[in-house]
Amino acid sequence: MNNHLDYEKIEKRAAAKKRVLNGVVYTLLTLWGLMVLFPFYWMVLTSVKSYGSYNAEYIPKFFTLTPTLQNYADAFTAVPLAQYFLNTILFTVVTTAIMLVVIIPAAFAFARLQFRGKDLVFTLFLSLMMIPNELVIITNYVTITNLDLRNTFMGLILPSVASVFYIYLLKENFAQIPDELYWAAKVDGTSDWKYLWKVMIPICRPTLITITILKVIECWNSYVWPRLVTDDPAYYLVSNGIQEIRENGFGRENIPAMMAAVVVISVPLVVLFLIFRKKIMEGVARGGTKG
Repeated sequence: MNNHLDYEKIEKRAAAKKRVLNGVVYTLLTLWGLMVLFPFYWMVLTSVKSYGSYNAEYIPKFFTLTPTLQNYADAFTAVPLAQYFLNTILFTVVTTAIMLVVIIPAAFAFARLQFRGKDLVFTLFLSLMMIPNELVIITNYVTITNLDLRNTFMGLILPSVASVFYIYLLKENFAQIPDELYWAAKVDGTSDWKYLWKVMIPICRPTLITITILKVIECWNSYVWPRLVTDDPAYYLVSNGIQEIRENGFGRENIPAMMAAVVVISVPLVVLFLIFRKKIMEGVARGGTKG
């Protein structure tokens, strides 16, 4: 009888400890979630404040009693934001498509083909990731300028069509496919090209989807390079439009209209991530797992 009571006490203590631990974990997760989501809340809140009320706030307010959608109208009328949207979509789609054409054969070559100096070439290739991005931008800018490609879509696209990181990620994923499949395909007379498209790409589809989505997000958020190589509004991306809207205030920066534009621009990326979040996690996990 005493043993039974002692066992119940131990169970109660364990359950109480578990509840306390869960409470601490959920409290920390809630605080972390609030910190992550607060910038988004502040962005949306600012976008529905009028230009006058926002500039009249000496102490920022965390709510507004007079929300307005005028800033969203101003965002599209102050600058040709719709045209910038189309430019960004074109830039994103073309850049992502060309990048996939480049990185898939490169990753296949490093993962499956045998040639002299492959390991050395791949090591040197990975060493490019150690070069600061600022130096790469300077080099790309000089090259694009010398080729007279400033203020062209080709000048925007070319520096972004290859990625050492994505090649490495896809190569590691390709390397996980058993060699037996490759040699069996070769016995059946399958070419390397056909094996790549019929076997490797279908198996590694989650990683390819992940790379595609990450590249779309990267292109959509591109800011420094478009600002550097374009000064013709006909080739502006949404990043250029945001800066224009910010400078379009009446004596002061028009932050509410800029935030409205940021909200509109962020919606496609948020929706894209919510739809494919499982694929992204699955692709990253597959690319980082050996065996």
